[in-house]
Amino acid sequence: MDIQQLRAFLAVAEELHFGRAAERLHLAQPPVSRSVQQLERELGARLFERSTRKVTLTSVGETLVEPAREAIEAFERVRWVAQAAGTGEIGHVRLAYAGASSNVMVGRLARAVKQGHPGIQLELLSQHFAQPAIQSLSKGDIDIALGRWDHIPNGVCTRVVAVEELVVAVPETHRLADRQSVSIVEFAGEPFVSLPPQTGTLLLERLHLMTRERGFNVEVVQYAPDSWTVMSLVSAEVGCSLTLSSVIASIADPHLRFLRLSDAAPPVELRMAWRGDSDDRALHAVLRISETVLPTPANDAVSSTIRG
Repeated sequence: MDIQQLRAFLAVAEELHFGRAAERLHLAQPPVSRSVQQLERELGARLFERSTRKVTLTSVGETLVEPAREAIEAFERVRWVAQAAGTGEIGHVRLAYAGASSNVMVGRLARAVKQGHPGIQLELLSQHFAQPAIQSLSKGDIDIALGRWDHIPNGVCTRVVAVEELVVAVPETHRLADRQSVSIVEFAGEPFVSLPPQTGTLLLERLHLMTRERGFNVEVVQYAPDSWTVMSLVSAEVGCSLTLSSVIASIADPHLRFLRLSDAAPPVELRMAWRGDSDDRALHAVLRISETVLPTPANDAVSSTIRG
């Protein structure tokens, strides 16, 4: 039994005429008749009563109609899934990101993927900091990572999706809270809160580098597991925190103030990273969508894509 036999049987069963069934299938009548006869031989039962005037279903034929219809529909679904997977219309893509600093952009990308490719499941994995995320990407545990890295492993491709400013978050009661911009040296001797060092966060590295260059060592009095908790600690006057301009849009706390740094510092680039050897079509469909909804800033267009 094959799908062509079932198609021929169902067409004849619905038309009750071999000629009309053949026209519907865009075939000559003899192949349709042969397919039905072969199916009858394989099943060991007559499916139609034929006469020179009419064709009618036998009791066996009547019971076969619905199963045949379901089998053909299932076959069509399987063929559609295979074709859609081959063109990147369906699939499963895992995206890891850090949370507060990226969730607005991730939400924008997720909506665009859902609208443009509803068959692609974009799995969002938050609280993946830069270094753990790039390690998971290299091992194949995730497909895309959003993060900030000074060094990219071999085999990983990246594209800049945002260039961010360093800012200092302070409580509204802080002595510098009313300033528009500050120098990091003005925080000498002040307590800071930060993400833990084991996350490989670029912010902590930048904080230590900037303060050492200006002749003092920063005191980190408390670490927190995510940016939201860090900002809560700042709001509670536990300490200040070096953070990113992108965090501001995600934190709705009236007791916080964000101050721009006047110190010369290299920009912080948020990059989208993926494995260069991946041929997953769903992944590449998501990457194409990302180029529209998360375009590379104009001043980084020339050197935005790098390989480790």
